[in-house]
Amino acid sequence: MPIINSTYQAKGLFKSGHFSTIYSAKLRPTLRLKQTRKRLELTDSDFIDVDWSYHISEVKASHKVVILLHGLEGNAQRGYIKGQGQHLNKNGWDVAAINHRGCSGEDNRLYLSYNSGRTEDLAEFIEHIIARYSYDEISIVGYSLGGNVLLKYLGECTALPHQVKSGVAISTPLHLRGALEQLIKWENFVYSKTFINDLRKKYKRKMSNFPEAMNTEELKKIGSLLDFDNLYTAKAHGFKDAFDYYEKSSSIYVLENIKVPVLILNAENDSFLCPESYPFGLIKNLENVYLEVPRHGGHVGFHESNNVYYSERRVIEFLTDAVE
Repeated sequence: MPIINSTYQAKGLFKSGHFSTIYSAKLRPTLRLKQTRKRLELTDSDFIDVDWSYHISEVKASHKVVILLHGLEGNAQRGYIKGQGQHLNKNGWDVAAINHRGCSGEDNRLYLSYNSGRTEDLAEFIEHIIARYSYDEISIVGYSLGGNVLLKYLGECTALPHQVKSGVAISTPLHLRGALEQLIKWENFVYSKTFINDLRKKYKRKMSNFPEAMNTEELKKIGSLLDFDNLYTAKAHGFKDAFDYYEKSSSIYVLENIKVPVLILNAENDSFLCPESYPFGLIKNLENVYLEVPRHGGHVGFHESNNVYYSERRVIEFLTDAVE
Protein backbone atom coordinates (compact mmCIF):
# COMPACT_ATOMS: atom_id res chain seq x y z
CA MET A 1 0.00 0.00 0.00
CA PRO A 2 2.70 2.62 0.82
CA ILE A 3 4.45 2.15 -2.57
CA ILE A 4 3.35 5.06 -4.77
CA ASN A 5 3.32 4.90 -8.56
CA SER A 6 4.96 8.15 -9.61
CA THR A 7 3.43 10.44 -12.23
CA TYR A 8 6.64 12.36 -12.84
CA GLN A 9 7.62 12.50 -16.51
CA ALA A 10 10.97 14.08 -17.30
CA LYS A 11 11.40 15.70 -20.71
CA GLY A 12 14.37 15.91 -23.06
CA LEU A 13 17.75 16.28 -21.41
CA PHE A 14 16.13 16.00 -17.98
CA LYS A 15 15.84 12.25 -18.54
CA SER A 16 19.58 12.19 -17.80
CA GLY A 17 20.27 11.88 -14.09
CA HIS A 18 23.52 13.83 -14.28
CA PHE A 19 21.98 16.65 -16.34
CA SER A 20 19.07 16.93 -13.91
CA THR A 21 21.43 17.01 -10.95
CA ILE A 22 23.83 19.60 -12.37
CA TYR A 23 21.18 21.83 -13.95
CA SER A 24 19.15 21.99 -10.75
CA ALA A 25 22.20 22.73 -8.58
CA LYS A 26 24.01 25.18 -10.84
CA LEU A 27 21.86 26.41 -13.73
CA ARG A 28 18.29 26.81 -12.49
CA PRO A 29 17.44 30.55 -12.52
CA THR A 30 17.49 32.11 -9.06
CA LEU A 31 14.06 32.35 -7.48
CA ARG A 32 13.04 35.34 -5.41
CA LEU A 33 12.23 34.54 -1.82
CA LYS A 34 12.28 37.06 0.99
CA GLN A 35 14.05 35.39 3.91
CA THR A 36 14.51 36.75 7.42
CA ARG A 37 17.42 35.29 9.36
CA LYS A 38 17.03 34.45 13.03
CA ARG A 39 19.73 32.89 15.17
CA LEU A 40 18.96 30.16 17.68
CA GLU A 41 21.47 29.94 20.52
CA LEU A 42 21.75 26.25 21.34
CA THR A 43 21.99 24.76 24.80
CA ASP A 44 25.57 23.56 24.16
CA SER A 45 26.71 27.19 23.54
CA ASP A 46 26.76 26.83 19.74
CA PHE A 47 24.19 28.25 17.32
CA ILE A 48 22.25 27.64 14.14
CA ASP A 49 20.97 30.32 11.77
CA VAL A 50 17.45 29.82 10.43
CA ASP A 51 16.10 31.64 7.38
CA TRP A 52 12.37 32.26 7.69
CA SER A 53 9.88 33.10 4.95
CA TYR A 54 6.19 33.68 5.48
CA HIS A 55 2.79 33.07 3.99
CA ILE A 56 1.32 36.50 3.37
CA SER A 57 -2.36 36.87 4.05
CA GLU A 58 -4.46 39.93 4.87
CA VAL A 59 -6.91 37.68 6.70
CA LYS A 60 -4.79 35.79 9.21
CA ALA A 61 -1.33 34.42 9.91
CA SER A 62 -0.47 30.84 8.97
CA HIS A 63 -1.07 28.18 11.59
CA LYS A 64 1.36 25.76 9.96
CA VAL A 65 5.11 25.77 9.33
CA VAL A 66 7.51 23.58 7.34
CA ILE A 67 11.11 23.10 8.45
CA LEU A 68 13.50 22.65 5.51
CA LEU A 69 16.80 20.77 5.91
CA HIS A 70 19.46 21.15 3.22
CA GLY A 71 22.01 18.59 2.09
CA LEU A 72 25.77 18.12 2.56
CA GLU A 73 27.59 21.48 2.48
CA GLY A 74 24.45 23.23 1.29
CA ASN A 75 22.63 26.14 2.87
CA ALA A 76 19.22 27.80 3.00
CA GLN A 77 19.93 29.84 -0.14
CA ARG A 78 20.22 26.85 -2.45
CA GLY A 79 17.80 26.70 -5.36
CA TYR A 80 15.92 23.68 -4.05
CA ILE A 81 15.35 25.40 -0.69
CA LYS A 82 14.18 28.67 -2.23
CA GLY A 83 11.99 26.88 -4.78
CA GLN A 84 10.30 24.80 -2.11
CA GLY A 85 10.01 27.76 0.24
CA GLN A 86 8.38 29.93 -2.40
CA HIS A 87 5.85 27.25 -3.31
CA LEU A 88 5.03 26.55 0.33
CA ASN A 89 4.53 30.24 1.10
CA LYS A 90 2.15 30.60 -1.83
CA ASN A 91 0.12 27.65 -0.55
CA GLY A 92 -0.34 28.73 3.05
CA TRP A 93 2.76 27.59 4.95
CA ASP A 94 5.40 29.57 6.79
CA VAL A 95 8.88 28.16 6.23
CA ALA A 96 11.90 27.83 8.52
CA ALA A 97 14.97 26.83 6.51
CA ILE A 98 17.70 25.63 8.86
CA ASN A 99 21.35 26.19 8.02
CA HIS A 100 23.25 23.30 9.59
CA ARG A 101 26.05 24.31 11.95
CA GLY A 102 28.78 26.10 10.04
CA CYS A 103 26.73 26.37 6.84
CA SER A 104 25.25 29.87 7.17
CA GLY A 105 28.39 31.73 6.11
CA GLU A 106 29.84 31.81 9.62
CA ASP A 107 31.76 28.94 11.20
CA ASN A 108 30.16 27.40 14.26
CA ARG A 109 31.82 27.75 17.65
CA LEU A 110 32.43 24.15 18.65
CA TYR A 111 34.74 21.41 17.37
CA LEU A 112 31.74 19.29 16.38
CA SER A 113 29.45 20.48 13.60
CA TYR A 114 26.73 18.55 11.78
CA ASN A 115 26.47 15.14 10.19
CA SER A 116 24.00 12.83 8.45
CA GLY A 117 22.62 11.38 11.66
CA ARG A 118 22.83 14.24 14.15
CA THR A 119 19.23 15.06 15.10
CA GLU A 120 19.80 17.08 18.28
CA ASP A 121 19.70 20.48 16.55
CA LEU A 122 16.46 19.67 14.75
CA ALA A 123 14.89 18.47 17.99
CA GLU A 124 15.97 21.61 19.85
CA PHE A 125 14.66 23.87 17.09
CA ILE A 126 11.28 22.11 17.13
CA GLU A 127 11.12 22.61 20.90
CA HIS A 128 11.93 26.29 20.32
CA ILE A 129 9.11 26.65 17.78
CA ILE A 130 6.58 25.00 20.08
CA ALA A 131 7.59 27.20 23.02
CA ARG A 132 7.69 30.48 21.13
CA TYR A 133 5.12 30.24 18.33
CA SER A 134 1.51 29.11 17.98
CA TYR A 135 1.75 26.73 15.04
CA ASP A 136 -0.74 23.85 15.10
CA GLU A 137 1.09 21.91 12.40
CA ILE A 138 4.81 21.34 11.98
CA SER A 139 6.10 19.38 9.00
CA ILE A 140 9.68 18.65 7.98
CA VAL A 141 11.16 18.36 4.49
CA GLY A 142 14.74 17.16 4.11
CA TYR A 143 17.01 16.87 1.09
CA SER A 144 19.77 14.25 0.77
CA LEU A 145 21.69 14.42 4.08
CA GLY A 146 18.81 16.50 5.48
CA GLY A 147 16.38 13.77 4.49
CA ASN A 148 18.33 11.21 6.49
CA VAL A 149 18.33 13.56 9.50
CA LEU A 150 14.55 13.98 9.18
CA LEU A 151 13.86 10.23 8.99
CA LYS A 152 16.24 9.44 11.83
CA TYR A 153 14.62 12.10 14.04
CA LEU A 154 11.14 10.73 13.41
CA GLY A 155 12.28 7.13 13.87
CA GLU A 156 14.22 7.73 17.08
CA CYS A 157 12.02 10.27 18.87
CA THR A 158 10.17 8.36 21.57
CA ALA A 159 7.95 11.31 22.50
CA LEU A 160 7.25 13.08 19.23
CA PRO A 161 5.51 16.43 19.81
CA HIS A 162 1.88 16.24 18.72
CA GLN A 163 2.38 19.31 16.52
CA VAL A 164 4.71 17.34 14.22
CA LYS A 165 2.35 15.98 11.58
CA SER A 166 4.35 14.74 8.58
CA GLY A 167 7.55 14.76 6.58
CA VAL A 168 9.05 14.37 3.11
CA ALA A 169 12.57 13.06 2.43
CA ILE A 170 13.87 13.85 -1.06
CA SER A 171 16.88 12.18 -2.75
CA THR A 172 17.79 10.58 0.56
CA PRO A 173 20.62 8.08 1.18
CA LEU A 174 18.94 5.74 3.66
CA HIS A 175 22.10 3.63 3.99
CA LEU A 176 25.18 5.83 4.45
CA ARG A 177 27.93 3.31 3.75
CA GLY A 178 26.20 2.38 0.52
CA ALA A 179 25.93 6.06 -0.38
CA LEU A 180 29.67 6.53 0.22
CA GLU A 181 30.43 3.57 -2.02
CA GLN A 182 28.30 5.18 -4.73
CA LEU A 183 29.92 8.60 -4.41
CA ILE A 184 33.45 7.24 -4.80
CA LYS A 185 32.58 5.66 -8.17
CA TRP A 186 34.13 7.32 -11.22
CA GLU A 187 30.76 8.58 -12.53
CA ASN A 188 30.44 10.69 -9.37
CA PHE A 189 33.99 12.04 -9.34
CA VAL A 190 32.95 15.66 -9.93
CA TYR A 191 30.43 15.60 -7.07
CA SER A 192 32.70 13.89 -4.55
CA LYS A 193 35.61 16.17 -5.48
CA THR A 194 33.44 19.24 -4.92
CA PHE A 195 32.27 17.96 -1.54
CA ILE A 196 35.75 17.11 -0.30
CA ASN A 197 37.20 20.45 -1.45
CA ASP A 198 34.52 22.30 0.53
CA LEU A 199 35.02 20.11 3.59
CA ARG A 200 38.80 20.53 3.51
CA LYS A 201 38.40 24.31 3.45
CA LYS A 202 36.10 24.14 6.44
CA TYR A 203 38.54 21.85 8.30
CA LYS A 204 41.39 24.27 7.58
CA ARG A 205 39.43 27.23 8.97
CA LYS A 206 38.67 25.34 12.16
CA MET A 207 42.28 24.29 12.82
CA SER A 208 43.35 27.54 14.50
CA ASN A 209 40.51 27.26 17.03
CA PHE A 210 41.09 23.60 17.89
CA PRO A 211 44.86 22.96 17.61
CA GLU A 212 44.68 20.06 20.05
CA ALA A 213 42.31 18.15 17.76
CA MET A 214 43.12 19.38 14.24
CA ASN A 215 46.42 19.93 12.43
CA THR A 216 48.07 20.32 9.04
CA GLU A 217 49.34 16.74 8.99
CA GLU A 218 45.81 15.39 9.32
CA LEU A 219 44.56 17.82 6.70
CA LYS A 220 47.08 16.42 4.23
CA LYS A 221 45.62 12.95 4.81
CA ILE A 222 42.09 14.03 3.87
CA GLY A 223 41.78 13.14 0.20
CA SER A 224 38.33 11.55 0.14
CA LEU A 225 34.99 11.64 1.92
CA LEU A 226 35.94 8.45 3.75
CA ASP A 227 39.13 10.12 4.99
CA PHE A 228 37.16 13.13 6.19
CA ASP A 229 34.66 10.99 8.04
CA ASN A 230 37.43 8.94 9.64
CA LEU A 231 39.62 11.88 10.65
CA TYR A 232 36.97 14.44 11.53
CA THR A 233 33.31 13.37 11.51
CA ALA A 234 33.74 10.21 13.56
CA LYS A 235 36.23 11.76 15.99
CA ALA A 236 34.24 14.97 16.51
CA HIS A 237 30.93 13.22 17.07
CA GLY A 238 31.88 10.24 19.21
CA PHE A 239 32.09 7.37 16.71
CA LYS A 240 34.84 4.75 16.54
CA ASP A 241 35.47 5.36 12.86
CA ALA A 242 33.67 6.27 9.65
CA PHE A 243 31.99 2.88 9.29
CA ASP A 244 30.67 3.06 12.85
CA TYR A 245 29.28 6.50 12.01
CA TYR A 246 27.60 5.22 8.83
CA GLU A 247 26.06 2.23 10.59
CA LYS A 248 24.69 4.14 13.57
CA SER A 249 23.45 7.11 11.54
CA SER A 250 21.61 5.37 8.69
CA SER A 251 17.87 6.05 8.78
CA ILE A 252 16.93 2.75 7.14
CA TYR A 253 17.22 1.05 10.55
CA VAL A 254 14.54 3.21 12.20
CA LEU A 255 11.93 3.57 9.44
CA GLU A 256 9.66 1.02 11.10
CA ASN A 257 9.40 3.24 14.20
CA ILE A 258 7.99 6.28 12.39
CA LYS A 259 4.52 7.21 13.65
CA VAL A 260 3.51 10.05 11.26
CA PRO A 261 3.05 9.99 7.46
CA VAL A 262 6.35 10.36 5.60
CA LEU A 263 7.09 10.30 1.88
CA ILE A 264 10.49 9.20 0.54
CA LEU A 265 10.98 10.52 -3.01
CA ASN A 266 14.07 8.93 -4.59
CA ALA A 267 14.71 8.90 -8.33
CA GLU A 268 15.71 5.62 -9.94
CA ASN A 269 18.55 7.37 -11.81
CA ASP A 270 20.02 9.18 -8.79
CA SER A 271 23.72 8.33 -9.00
CA PHE A 272 24.23 9.18 -5.31
CA LEU A 273 21.97 6.40 -4.06
CA CYS A 274 22.65 2.71 -3.44
CA PRO A 275 20.09 -0.14 -3.72
CA GLU A 276 19.29 0.08 0.00
CA SER A 277 17.79 3.52 -0.63
CA TYR A 278 14.94 1.84 -2.51
CA PRO A 279 13.64 -0.54 0.21
CA PHE A 280 10.47 -1.74 -1.54
CA GLY A 281 10.17 -4.90 0.54
CA LEU A 282 10.49 -3.07 3.84
CA ILE A 283 8.15 -0.22 2.92
CA LYS A 284 5.37 -2.62 1.90
CA ASN A 285 5.09 -3.69 5.52
CA LEU A 286 5.10 -0.20 7.04
CA GLU A 287 2.00 1.82 7.81
CA ASN A 288 3.34 5.38 7.78
CA VAL A 289 6.28 5.44 5.36
CA TYR A 290 5.55 5.92 1.64
CA LEU A 291 8.05 5.36 -1.14
CA GLU A 292 7.88 6.97 -4.58
CA VAL A 293 10.55 6.12 -7.15
CA PRO A 294 10.26 8.04 -10.44
CA ARG A 295 12.41 6.76 -13.30
CA HIS A 296 14.08 10.16 -13.64
CA GLY A 297 15.01 13.11 -11.45
CA GLY A 298 18.68 12.61 -10.63
CA HIS A 299 19.72 14.03 -7.27
CA VAL A 300 17.24 16.73 -6.20
CA GLY A 301 16.51 17.40 -9.88
CA PHE A 302 12.81 16.74 -10.50
CA HIS A 303 12.42 19.47 -13.13
CA GLU A 304 9.00 20.32 -14.56
CA SER A 305 9.51 24.05 -15.00
CA ASN A 306 12.04 26.48 -13.58
CA ASN A 307 9.33 28.00 -11.42
CA VAL A 308 8.00 24.82 -9.80
CA TYR A 309 9.65 21.40 -9.69
CA TYR A 310 7.73 18.15 -9.41
CA SER A 311 9.22 17.55 -5.95
CA GLU A 312 8.00 20.96 -4.80
CA ARG A 313 4.50 20.20 -6.01
CA ARG A 314 4.54 16.72 -4.44
CA VAL A 315 5.51 18.16 -1.06
CA ILE A 316 2.38 20.34 -1.10
CA GLU A 317 0.19 17.39 -2.10
CA PHE A 318 1.61 15.03 0.50
CA LEU A 319 1.58 17.46 3.42
CA THR A 320 -1.99 18.42 2.60
CA ASP A 321 -3.16 14.80 2.41
CA ALA A 322 -1.32 13.91 5.63
CA VAL A 323 -3.53 16.10 7.81
CA GLU A 324 -6.87 15.47 6.10
